[in-house]
Amino acid sequence: MFDRFATLTTPHVADACLRVGIAVRCAPTGLRGLTPGMRIAGRVLPAVHAGSVDVFLEAVSTARPGDVLVADNGGRLDEACIGDLAALDAAAGGVTGIVIWGLHRDSADIAQLGMPLFSLGALPTGPQRLDPRPTGALTAARVGEWTVTNEDAVFGDEDGVLFVPLDRVDEVLETAAGIAATEGRQADLIRGGTSLREQVRFNDYLAARAANPDLTFRDHLRGVGGEIEV
Repeated sequence: MFDRFATLTTPHVADACLRVGIAVRCAPTGLRGLTPGMRIAGRVLPAVHAGSVDVFLEAVSTARPGDVLVADNGGRLDEACIGDLAALDAAAGGVTGIVIWGLHRDSADIAQLGMPLFSLGALPTGPQRLDPRPTGALTAARVGEWTVTNEDAVFGDEDGVLFVPLDRVDEVLETAAGIAATEGRQADLIRGGTSLREQVRFNDYLAARAANPDLTFRDHLRGVGGEIEV
């Protein structure tokens, strides 16, 4: 999955979700990679934090190679729930990335480790609480408005993080690759002097819309084989 995502971006994946009729489940915009260029793609490995790191150790003990640990700390901004040792242990257990609905710490050590990590930011202090572990702490995790399980995949890059049903990943990535190829050709044509307006026959669209106000630009694009979803 990571290799297939290597030449794509999360915008390509988001556009592909729209194309195949899947809900676009993006994490909130504040969730970003620790350092520029970090990328993740893999099956979700969920874990809900309640104040103790043992839930992450337990999750990692069940990981499949290539999984991405999705740590749900409720979006809290008063404590970091994952640091360098938890990240190092996750890497040793075959986890290829971490997404935190909350904060991390030990940024320099994690960056040196090279483990891709996405979070809401960093804070020096770890948890100063120990709450009862919720039922299903290793079954599902929440990120913003979305609840994800190990039946989901997660993708992340410099534009953010989004989730795709695991059983639709092949279809979405194939569609995303087609979108990326078309956009690449369009970009080459723009550099060669053919504007995007010319390529998508924008004047034709304006004339057709004048005759049919219900015509959308997206419908027009699909008729002319263009790609531009925003």
